[in-house]
Formats: sequence, structure tokens, C-alpha cells
Amino acid sequence: MTTTDTTHAHVLVIGGGIAGQAVCEAVRERSDDLSIAMVCEEDRLPFDRVSLSHLLVDGKDAAELQLRPEEWYADHRVDVLVGDPVLTLDPDAGVARLVSGAELTFGRVVLCTGSVPLMPPLPGIDLPGVIPFRGPEDCQAIRDAAAAGTEVAVIGGGLLGLEAAYGVASQGAKATVVHLMDRLMERQLDDPAAALLEPALEDLGVTVMLEKQTQELLGDERGVTGLRFADGSALDAGLVVVSIGIRARTDLASAAGLTCGRGIVVDDRLMTSHPRALAVGECAEHRGMVYGIVAPIWEQAEVAAQTILRLDAAGDTMDVEDGEIVERASLAVYEGSILSAKLKVMGVDLVSIGNPIGAPSVTNRVPDPDAGQEVHPTSVATSDPGAGIYRKLVVKDGVLHGAILMGDTRGHELLLDGVKTGLHVEDPLTLLAEASQASPADLPDTAQVCNCNGVCKGDIVKAIVENDLGSTQEVVSTTRAGAGCGSCKPVVSEILKVVRGGKVDEATYLCPCRKQTRDDLAEITRAEGCESVSELSAACGAGRDCGSCKPGLSYLVSEVNQNQHREERHARFINDRVHGNIQNDGTFSVVPRMRGGVTTPSELRRIADVAERFEVPLVKVTGGQRIDLLGIKKEDLPAVWEALDMPSGHAYAKSVRTVKTCVGTGFCRFGLGDSLNAGIELEQMIEGLYTPHKVKLAVSGCPRNCAESLIKDIGIVAIEGGWEIYIGGGAAGTIKKGELLATIEGKDETLKVACTFLQYYRENAEYLERTMPFVERVGLVTIRTAVLDPELGDPVGLHERFRIAKAASDPDPWRERRANATPKQFEELDSEATPIGPPEGAEVTASAPGGGGGGAARPLVVHRVEGGRANGGVGGAEIDAKVPTRQEATDA
Repeated sequence: MTTTDTTHAHVLVIGGGIAGQAVCEAVRERSDDLSIAMVCEEDRLPFDRVSLSHLLVDGKDAAELQLRPEEWYADHRVDVLVGDPVLTLDPDAGVARLVSGAELTFGRVVLCTGSVPLMPPLPGIDLPGVIPFRGPEDCQAIRDAAAAGTEVAVIGGGLLGLEAAYGVASQGAKATVVHLMDRLMERQLDDPAAALLEPALEDLGVTVMLEKQTQELLGDERGVTGLRFADGSALDAGLVVVSIGIRARTDLASAAGLTCGRGIVVDDRLMTSHPRALAVGECAEHRGMVYGIVAPIWEQAEVAAQTILRLDAAGDTMDVEDGEIVERASLAVYEGSILSAKLKVMGVDLVSIGNPIGAPSVTNRVPDPDAGQEVHPTSVATSDPGAGIYRKLVVKDGVLHGAILMGDTRGHELLLDGVKTGLHVEDPLTLLAEASQASPADLPDTAQVCNCNGVCKGDIVKAIVENDLGSTQEVVSTTRAGAGCGSCKPVVSEILKVVRGGKVDEATYLCPCRKQTRDDLAEITRAEGCESVSELSAACGAGRDCGSCKPGLSYLVSEVNQNQHREERHARFINDRVHGNIQNDGTFSVVPRMRGGVTTPSELRRIADVAERFEVPLVKVTGGQRIDLLGIKKEDLPAVWEALDMPSGHAYAKSVRTVKTCVGTGFCRFGLGDSLNAGIELEQMIEGLYTPHKVKLAVSGCPRNCAESLIKDIGIVAIEGGWEIYIGGGAAGTIKKGELLATIEGKDETLKVACTFLQYYRENAEYLERTMPFVERVGLVTIRTAVLDPELGDPVGLHERFRIAKAASDPDPWRERRANATPKQFEELDSEATPIGPPEGAEVTASAPGGGGGGAARPLVVHRVEGGRANGGVGGAEIDAKVPTRQEATDA
């Protein structure tokens, strides 16, 4: 695209949701030539709305829902404009005018405008505290209410309503589902299944009120206070979540003259009433159906992409002969999708497929038309109410039409494929039994394994064979199967085992998408002189496909450059971005540093004052002899750190943690060594260093091992005449005594050797590999040689590199309370990508290896709009943004 006032794209995608992303990917997979532009109304790149329930329950960072990293759009030449919606559309002229006043011209336009939640026209519906369940902001509002103990009412007993209610209950707050019908999920469940679902939800803390018609929402300008029902009863609620359905967004299409009904009317090619325009997703109406689930999006996007390519080859008409054009894009048609739903509530396994509501059969057999029996929908079911299990098939005219699986969802992929393909069923009970025993090997290639991303078994098998994939993570990265809610990952793993004959090599790739190991990327970092994740990505492509490896790349770049790198905070985990440990309710824990577990009365008073001032829900002594303040709101973190006036204990990061100690010779009658001061000194020597995984340490004053040194990553034990150093211990899922690395006489040399081993681990361990598996993998003999033998190993070099890295590290990142690293660091949506340098005042004692800069890459074309105007140009203009050097960033 050009930098002129009016820009052009062969394919303009309007809408930045899952549908818009799916269309971009489907078109680009089939054509390298067509230019693609996507306009996102929201001020964010496309994210996985299907996983909102996980965001609600787990409190994960909203940024983790982003479908692709920003670099993906540059690499695949998809120009993106965010925060500047399309105001008017003229299909005849091929022009879209944006709110900012910019204009985009196009050859084809694909409307992916999605839907809006239905909000019933009830009195009080506009009160503060009445929200839908639609985006990350809604999740945060629900979580805040639950954390405050607010009673939450959910209007609507469908799929999303139940997931919202569970999200509230999972945080200990009162959740009540209010439903108009006589059973939950009435479109997906029959009476027996719904009867099992209701008590299962109540066991999880969700109250259910059926046949309740909400007449009015009560409250005032301060907020909602409750509901009043048609029967005169009422329900108290400080937050009301409305989840009664969605309505297709057709306003833009209707104003453009496109035919609209319940949605934007499309034919079997996903074409609208205008030859330039197509529609995909929740906004599209096909054969009278508007689909409100994600699975049809992928099927529609595939057909839409093939339609676009065929139109591109043929011009505005479809009057072309087969041949070369058909080779580019087959004449694909969309015939509709089979509805299926999966409830994502922990502890309740439920899948509904097709049309699961059928008339019961007295004999549990399909009627025989040859015998004169009337053929009508019939059903067979097996159930175990005590175990919460219900499995049902619906058959019509001898063909599988639907299924309900609750409590035992085995074989649902096989049954979904059977409904899609019109499987002929002679004995439904036999099929039901066979489905429960079906393995991934029994699934046909057409069976859809991943509903979130529309991936079939055949797609997975083809990817494994053609790309020689050897690990589950490689398959997920390559096919996207399992990258959504993750529930299909076990099946993906089993398919991998089947294809590879059981010989699965769960290879440790730091970047699975590009099949790049830690060693590969470390060598590139050194050779190219990469000082940031973006430079490394530009040099070799790591992190540009799915982005999940970016935290590992962040560590690698910092380690190779001995902390003399350009920090890009957006590539770190949320914990590292805000220097706190995120909890399951979205709050954070704060652990101030107490070296060796030693504190003062003044520090204790400050901790107590902070706990009272910020109403901290829980104050706890940790296993590492520190005091943990749990339940801190993200926006309160800077004020908490200011009031504590203590350094960070780094209890949140993949880094060295605290050093646990006993009292040693100071007070203990058994003490053989001054473990207390040795532990404090060791903690001072290492604090602030990032590591491949968390590293726990301890120093014990005698072999009685009160500080549990023998099961730490690095443990030091005082003995008669010296000290023993143990490495690779563990006390988590697997309890293992550490391996004896060395016995040393003096304390100073002991601490030096411990730090030398730490550096060896930092340089050679895989990202997210703890010391226990690292020691087992590398071998104690190899480690001893490297750390202790000056002739065959490199103890001097290791310790020198340790000193350099430590000198450039930041021992107290909580200083960001006075100068935020990013503008939105302590806001709810933390997505800024502002680069920063080493901490102010960091002493650099030697230059980083490699030197030089990274390779150049095509500037990323993602434009954000504030106040209705685009920053940096319009839809496709390349941004000439000079990347600051490490020194420039530091000086700034």
C-alpha cells in the first residue's frame, strides 16, 4: 500500500475479530500476490474471544489472548489499522471511509463485523453495573466484583452465561443464574441432561433460578442493586451480567445497500448481494442461519478465500472455464455448519452436537420403514445419574442427527464427524458404545479435532508428515490445533504418536514454529550482535508466528548480552512487566526482600502498615522465610512499593529467588558454620539475575538441614571444617536430594563456586528447565568439569561472565514506581511495546560479545488511532521509526 491520502488493497477486511483474522490467513495461504488490509474497530489486534472464560477464571493477562503477534502481520504483508472503524462503505466505487476521514479503496471487501450482545429493553438496563460478557474489560469488571464479594446475577442460562457465572463462583463470590426457560441450555440439551447440569453447577457454587422473567433492574445512579421478576419476587445483585444472545452487526452493510435479514445475506460462495462484497462470521446470514459459534468461521473463511481468488482470476464475473483458474482456487461452496457446543467449566464435561432434541424411542431402536413403521426422529441414551453421566444419540431416517455427551465426552470428535457426513446408523446403541472406545487412530481425516481453530485430523496428519513434526508443541504451533482453549491437546498428542508409530520426540525448541533450539538462537544472537528480541526476530524469524516463545527469547537475549541489552518489556510475562506475581483472581502478590530471612522491627511495621492501608486480604510467611502480601490490585503496586520502601524479593520472575537460612552459629547449639551471614551474602551476590527458570537457594549451618538445603536448586551445608554445595535438588512435583557438587573449606570460595554453577546453568539450560532436570540431562561429571576444573573447564570465564551480568542487572525493579517503564504498565490492558535500556546507574564492566546491530526487517504496519486520527499514516503506510540504540534508550 502507498503513503498517499487514499490507499488501496486488493482485499479489504472490515473487522478485527476471529473472522477477520481467519480470512486474512486463508487468503494469504492461497496467494502471495493479493494485497490485504484489515480495519479493526477496537484499539487492539484480533484476539481469541472464545477464551474469555479462561481469562475470567484464571486471571491471565488479556494480551495472551492475541491471536498473532504484531510481527506476523508484517511478515505476511497484512496491513492493519486499529482503533479507526469504517464509517461508510461504497461497494460500487470500491471505497471505505474511516472515522478519521481516511479513505481506503479496494478490489474486494469482506465484512467481518461480528455481532453485538443483546441487551433487553428493560427498565434499568442502562444502570452502572449492568454489563454484557463480551470482552476483556467485561471479564475484569466481573473479577473486580467477585473479589469485592459483590453478589452477581447472570441473566441467561446459555453457554456464555454459565461460563460467566462459573467465573464468579470460582473466586468465592455468590453467583446466580436467572433463566427464562424451564431448563438450562435449552437449545443444546434435553430434559435429562439439563437435570444433571443444574446440580453439577450448584456443586460449583452457582445458584440457578429457572422460569424467572426479569421485569426490571433495580438501582440508582450509583449502580444496580438487584432484579425484580414478573412474579413479584426480587434478587439482590451488585453486578448484573447479561448473556441472552447476540445480534449480527448489519448497520454498515445495510447503509451500503447490501441485502440484510437477520444478518448480511450471503450465498454458498459467501458473496453478498454486491459482487465486490463478501461476509464471514457472526454477521453473515447463510440459508437463513446466523451462526453464533466459532467453528463455522473457519469453514466460511476457507470458502471466502477461494471465492476471492476465483473472482480475482476471472474478473467480476464467474463465467470462466475450468483449468488454470481452478488450479488456483477450486469452486468451493459453503453448505452450512453443524452446530456444536462445549461447555468450558472445570468439573463439568459437556458436549452438544447437531440437533440433540429427538423424540424418545420406547424400544431404543430405529423404526423400520420396510415394516410399515413411521420414521421420525428417535433417540437412544445411556445414563448414570449418580456419576453425572448422560450419553445420547438422535437418529432420523437412519442418519445420525445429533448427540449429547455429559460427564463422559469420549468419542465426541467421531460423533461430530458422523453428524457432518450424514453417517448411516443401523444400531445407535452400538455406535454410542463404539464412540466411547474410539481412539484418535479411529477418527477419519475429516473429523474436527480443534473447534476453536477449525483444524481437522487430516490437517494435523498432513502437517506432521510434511514438516517432520516430532513434538506436541510443534504440532500446536504449526496447525494451531490446541492453541485456543487447549482441551484438544491430548487428542493432538495421540494423533502425533499414531502418525509417528509411537516415536514421539518431545524436542525442546525455544521457538517451535521455526524449529529453533536455544543453542541455534544463542549462536544467531552472538553472530548478528542482536541486543533485543526484535533484532533477533528480524534476523531469524523467531517469535514472529505465534509469539509464545518471546519470554524465552527475552531471557536468551539478556543472558547472551550479559544484561547489556535493550529490554522490550512487551516480550516478557505479565509478572516481569509489573514485578509482581499474578494470582488466580487477577491481583498480585508482593514479597519485599529480606536477605537470608532477616528483617528489622521498622520493616515489619511498614509491612503491617501497608497491609492495613491497602486492605491486603492475606499476609503470609513464605517457604523462603519472607512475608508475602497477597491480593494487591495492579494499579496499587507502585503505591505499595513506595510505602514499603524495601527492594523487590523477585518472587514473581524466572530468576534467582531468595536464600533461605537457619540461624547457624549465632544461636543454634548445633551450628558448624555461619549460615545466616553466608546466606545474606549469597543473596546480595545474585539478586536481580534472570535465569531459565526460578532458582531457589538455601544455606544450612549444619547437616541437620533446617533450611532444607538438600532439596534446593543450590544448597549449601556447613560441615566440620568446611561447606558442601548441592545442586539440582527439588521438592515440588518430584522430591529429589541434590547432587554433591563440591566440598570446599572456605566460605568465600564456596559462594564463588555456587555463583559459577549458577552462571553455567544460565548459559546452558533450556528456557523453563529447572536445575533438577538440567543436572540430570547434562550430567554431574560434565558440570563438575566446567565449574571446577581450570584446565578442562572454564570456571574463571564463567565467574567473570557472572560478574559482568550481575553488574548490569537491576537489583530493585520496584524503582519503576516513580518512572513507569511503559505508559500502561499498571493499567488493566498492558500491551505497550516501549523499549527501555539497562537500569539507570548499572555498571558495565565489559562489552557484550558479538557487537553490532541486528538485521533490518520490513517496518511493521500496524496503525493505532487516538482521538480519531491515525498515528504514523493510514492503512499501509510504512512507519519510518528509528529504533533507539541501547545507549540512546538508557540516556533517555
